[in-house]
Amino acid sequence: MEIFILLFFILVLSVFLGLELISKIPSTLHTPLMSGANAISGITLVGALSLQTSGTIQLVLAFLAITFATINVFGGYLVTNRMLRMFKKK
Repeated sequence: MEIFILLFFILVLSVFLGLELISKIPSTLHTPLMSGANAISGITLVGALSLQTSGTIQLVLAFLAITFATINVFGGYLVTNRMLRMFKKK
């Protein structure tokens, strides 16, 4: 039980740290960082796909990882495309 409390504490701290770091990033660095995040989500997708042949709990976690990573990848590409269109000359 203590390990779950510790892991939850680490999760909450990482969320606050992530929000703080993201709010300090200038808009000119958004597109390169989004591309890096998309690459990491792609790696998550490959790892989750390799877990699909395991037991029931691993199957559920793999499904959730695939779902969230896919949403992140497609959403990231849509946001990146929108940001790049803002810099094109009309």
